[in-house]
Amino acid sequence: MDHTIKKSIYALAILWLLSFQCAIAQLQNNQATDTITTILFKVTSPHTDNVSYLFGTHHAFGKEFFDSLNIAHQALASSQIVIKENLNIPGQTAQDIINRRTNTTPWNKYLSNQDLAYIKNLFATSPTDYNKMTPTEMYTFLNRHFKQQVCLNKAADDTSLSLDDYIATKAVEQNIPLYGLETTQQQITLLNKDVERLPQKNHKRRLSNIIKKIKNKNINNCEETKWYAHMAIHYQLQAPCRNHLILTDRNALWMAQISQKLQEKNCFIAVGLSHLMYSCGLINQLTQLGYTVTPVYLK
Repeated sequence: MDHTIKKSIYALAILWLLSFQCAIAQLQNNQATDTITTILFKVTSPHTDNVSYLFGTHHAFGKEFFDSLNIAHQALASSQIVIKENLNIPGQTAQDIINRRTNTTPWNKYLSNQDLAYIKNLFATSPTDYNKMTPTEMYTFLNRHFKQQVCLNKAADDTSLSLDDYIATKAVEQNIPLYGLETTQQQITLLNKDVERLPQKNHKRRLSNIIKKIKNKNINNCEETKWYAHMAIHYQLQAPCRNHLILTDRNALWMAQISQKLQEKNCFIAVGLSHLMYSCGLINQLTQLGYTVTPVYLK
């Protein structure tokens, strides 16, 4: 595998993977409830004629996956607005934010000489200055890189967009307005705050482990991409959310915006799958507000 990142595919939407990992970690402790074989839900209300859709994304997937879902394409086309986690605004992307920093990370304290050489090669042609990334951002990026390159066997020169961004391009093609629930800066701040007390040795260990998995092409840790692709999702709607910062608090903030948009427009809401799950998830919150949330089976 070519370890050089092509400029056009390095968007570094770094919070996406983290929120999904929170779901996976919780899922491993409670496997038996609320299995629904879809990632698309229709949202209706007795108080309006609007018909909206809620789509749970996995950010390592992309064009090929979404293009296989004809019903999801139809749901998108019927919508008047597309709501996603954030918008890629020029000058405000993760790459822009990172490159503007003045502080750098002493990577020799976190990476072995061999691993540091690997990172230098990986970022050789990247427009993002990896020296200005935090260990948390680096780990999150590498984890997503593992999911794409190893689990999904995405070619190193594949310039296709992430699932969320591909959905956004389809909306733009159809002149459907886009709405972002938060800024990229907010996402980056949350990402780093979530593990701000993690000791240096823990950062070092998990960076070493993920680099080893990428190098060894270890597919034993690809369970999440497998069950997402098959859509056998344990939504666990009665299980509590365990990460208040990344899931509970964000979902509450998002719902204040989403509920207003649902009253006004036919919406297509595309957010990380974990935000649909558990007691604090958008499915439960919409139901509690009086909406009917109905699974739409895609296969």
